[in-house]
Amino acid sequence: MITIKQVSSPKDLKAFVKFPFELYKDSTKWVPPIIKQELETFDKNKNPIFNDAEATLFLAYKNNEIVGRIAAIINWLEVKQQNQKKMRFGWFDVIDDVEVTKALLEKVHEIGKANALDYVEGPVGFSNLDKVGLMTEGYEYMGNMITWYNYPYYVNHFQELGYKDEKLYSESRFPFSNVKTEHFYKAQELIKKRYQLTALGFTKTEEVMPYVDKMFDLFNQSYASLSSFVAITDIQKAYFKKKFISFVNPEYIKFVVDKNDELVAFAIVMPSFAKALQKTKGKLFPFGFTHILHAKKHSKEVVFYLIGIHPDYQNKGVTAVIFNEYYNVFTKKGILNCVRTPELEDNLAIHQIWKHFKPEVFKRRKTVRKAIE
Repeated sequence: MITIKQVSSPKDLKAFVKFPFELYKDSTKWVPPIIKQELETFDKNKNPIFNDAEATLFLAYKNNEIVGRIAAIINWLEVKQQNQKKMRFGWFDVIDDVEVTKALLEKVHEIGKANALDYVEGPVGFSNLDKVGLMTEGYEYMGNMITWYNYPYYVNHFQELGYKDEKLYSESRFPFSNVKTEHFYKAQELIKKRYQLTALGFTKTEEVMPYVDKMFDLFNQSYASLSSFVAITDIQKAYFKKKFISFVNPEYIKFVVDKNDELVAFAIVMPSFAKALQKTKGKLFPFGFTHILHAKKHSKEVVFYLIGIHPDYQNKGVTAVIFNEYYNVFTKKGILNCVRTPELEDNLAIHQIWKHFKPEVFKRRKTVRKAIE
């Protein structure tokens, strides 16, 4: 007998957040989130996304044990401003029982139907800065802090329940030894001179902060053309500053400005925190911070998190300036491997950026979709 219960108390929410720790306790590839951060994600008093979105969380029980979870999400900016009548779902985890998956998804469909929405898509978060996608290839590789991991049977469940592929993503990697200066050094000198551009580097987080609001504005401009993009609002900027920027080594944040000090490009690279997060077991205290700080300073693998270029400067070689900056930093840090976060497979422009480094696709993921009847 499967019972679905809506999360309605702090105790329920903690059980929701901690369920994957039990589900993946025997996995060496799953990377746990920080429990405190996950709890705050669903705190309406702390996460400003709830000004424009809503989430209903559900837990599935079988024989009085939790066997699954799901977040049913409506982003009202997406629905009302973009007229995309989409019901989102995310934070989906389940045992290998398709009936549990079916029961959880039925709750999502019920909410979508009650709000006159047309279809369900997931797994996705609230916005484009959240995790995305059902993993379909690369289960043998460790996850990272900005992707979801799942067992292979998840894919089978959605196929059996009639869900169709919606968006396809790939994750690539390349050894830093593949990066050759002849692909960008001369070009970046010419581009900086031609367009009167300056590359900005940082050594302290507080040096970055004056530019972060402009960075999010540029993020909204440069990603606006992608499918299902939802712009970051002003009130969300402060939240994401706190959530993301403090985790990034300031030397891994690169901005390019024009002669008027206006931002034309940015890039954020994160140290790989995967092994450190496994050691923390979801807790920063008493020793978790030590593992995180060590990875922040000494990790030999980096994750390219975001690159944004102003539409007026796209296809003009500005990425050569960014790559040159990173080459100098990575050489000094002794970086060995570079990883790219999930990118839409039909985003040909982003794939072209990396072609000289001979990246290898080592993971794939997708979102799935089904009409609300």
